[in-house]
Amino acid sequence: MKTFSQHFLLFLLFFCVSLNIFSIDRKKVVERHNVTSNKLDKRSPAQVGNGEFAFSVDITGLQTFVPFNTMSHWGWHSDPLPEGTKIENFKGQLVNTFGRMVRYPLVNEEDDEQKKLSNWLSGNPHRINLGRIAFSLKKSNGEKVKAEDLQKCHQELNLWSGIISSYFEIEGIPVSVKTACHPYKDLIAVNVESELVRSGQISITLEFPSATSENSHGGDYIGIWDNHLLHQTNYEEIYNQVNFSRKLDNDLYYVALKWFTKSSFVGDINNPHKFELIPSSNEIQFVCEFSPEKIVGELPDVNECLNASAIGWSDFWNSGAAIDLSESKDVRWKELERRIVLSQYLMKVNEAGSLPPQESGLVNNGWYGRFHFEMIWWHGVHWALWNRWEQWDKSLSIYQDFLDSAIERAKNEGFNGARWPKCTAYNNSEWPHPCHAFLIWQQPHPIYFAELDYRLHPNRNTLNKWKEIVFETADFLASIPYYNSNENKYILGPPLIPVSENVDYLTTLNPAFELGYWRFGLKTSIIWYNRLGIKPPEALKDVLENLAPLPIEDELYVLYEGIENMWTKYNYEHPALIGTYGMLPGDGVDIEILENTFDKILSVWNLNRIWGWDYPMLAMTAARLNRPDDAINLLLHDNFIFDQHGLSYGEGSPYPYFPSNGGLLTAIAMMAGGWDGVKETISPGFPKNGMWEIKTEGFNTMP
Repeated sequence: MKTFSQHFLLFLLFFCVSLNIFSIDRKKVVERHNVTSNKLDKRSPAQVGNGEFAFSVDITGLQTFVPFNTMSHWGWHSDPLPEGTKIENFKGQLVNTFGRMVRYPLVNEEDDEQKKLSNWLSGNPHRINLGRIAFSLKKSNGEKVKAEDLQKCHQELNLWSGIISSYFEIEGIPVSVKTACHPYKDLIAVNVESELVRSGQISITLEFPSATSENSHGGDYIGIWDNHLLHQTNYEEIYNQVNFSRKLDNDLYYVALKWFTKSSFVGDINNPHKFELIPSSNEIQFVCEFSPEKIVGELPDVNECLNASAIGWSDFWNSGAAIDLSESKDVRWKELERRIVLSQYLMKVNEAGSLPPQESGLVNNGWYGRFHFEMIWWHGVHWALWNRWEQWDKSLSIYQDFLDSAIERAKNEGFNGARWPKCTAYNNSEWPHPCHAFLIWQQPHPIYFAELDYRLHPNRNTLNKWKEIVFETADFLASIPYYNSNENKYILGPPLIPVSENVDYLTTLNPAFELGYWRFGLKTSIIWYNRLGIKPPEALKDVLENLAPLPIEDELYVLYEGIENMWTKYNYEHPALIGTYGMLPGDGVDIEILENTFDKILSVWNLNRIWGWDYPMLAMTAARLNRPDDAINLLLHDNFIFDQHGLSYGEGSPYPYFPSNGGLLTAIAMMAGGWDGVKETISPGFPKNGMWEIKTEGFNTMP
């Protein structure tokens, strides 16, 4: 006969199973996806970093055979302005906007001065490579070691500790390397052990490049290494530390190198920006810090940094949400979980800093290293849903920092409220380009972000923090639609570039995604007014109630009103018309028509010519439509590729492309934690076909 305690234990077991609340062994989940490499990869680096700063390495644990980059959110450079020009002389161009001539940031190709200024504004400021730290390796006969001379290479990135352990042999003699980044300082620590150190066959080189906008537009490797006159490197050696000051035109940064094993420091007689640390023991231990300010105080030693890295990463992995797919029967569980774990690591390394991230994080440059305001959603929303808001909050301060200039931008264009930029840097200068002038889907973002913050922190401080941003953003949302008195509705019209960016901005009218997002933004801003006890402006309610409906043709949503041949001519790029019910909660959406549209997209859209975040966007729509098998298939699509380090790319897309990682984490959080109004409470976005067993902890629901 069973005792009461036995019955209670059985009940408790059933209760835990039914609610899926067994504790996850987070360390086990993370470490089963540690990254191992056995050969040199010239494109995909292993990384250590802290969100503000990242150091990318090749198979040696440094930047020896591949000139991977050392990058930060604070390291920028601007070329000198073209002679005889001033930034304030850039005029832009006038474009007819519903009968008003509005000046937008566009280049006048017929004016030489304007072309020069536009080119300068396009490429400045640009993100820079802070420096290269590499091995200088020699064979026993003094010959320089080549990459193909390395033997028995093995590298492991321990995700739980953030430490890279690298091993290789030269002529049969082992070399062991540990590389880590301090969690709170932009500093790397390196420990090297080998008999080759004492024999003089291994030393460390530190080299600094210059930069120009031409070199920094894009590409895997950033920096100019062979023009020594473009920049300055000054240094002071004090015992076992060297302090460097770096100057690129008017831009400064600082570096400190400190070693803890007997070594000598020498400069290169042929290159004033290259230095060598020559050891005289069996071990090399050094740290190197990079900073926008002069470096003062003691630098931590290598062991301190290794310990700090291990503690910092353990704290990160034990914070927020977690998911374990290992009890699933579908053989794809491990690849999906690998992508999830590696994406969390990469986002923490590259995208938890003081500024919104660029598309390629801190791996390399695209678009001169600038960040795109419309992509802030895809880079960051996952932080809120995984309950790691603190990782995102720092960079969201950009909205307060840019608010005054956003208000000025709207005013200059004849609108109310605040108009946010499209492609910029820390200084808020827009890159003159039609896409940057006319893209609008980034405009409701801060209202969405404010709402996420309030859902996590429903208090007066949050309301006050976002109040002005929400109100000014909403004023612009209500100001830009044009009132069509004949049809008694507000329309979003030209000049306008929708999400897909592949149609004519002079003819685009009432794009589907933007109309849905405008509704969400206006509706949510009215809620914010009510929370604050303030009467909402009538204009917000008027536009919300009379905004044009989402465009429909043949019982299907289309990109914009009146588009011709969409399903054959424009069935590539972002299928954002479906994001109104997936990424967004469905304001203004007819679910039956949307599901018809989803089926049409799956059947005719060229899914090999879309971008990385499009797959998670489609997956979130599938989840809301109660089609979890489609959601899984989309997240594992053949063109949604994650390499061995978790860096994502696809056919024709940049490499790497971090909105893919952010989008994946957002979709997984939604599928695991649910969304407002969903009836199923346990991992509602995953299939219930017996093939997927999901353990989750700590996810927040999506709007």
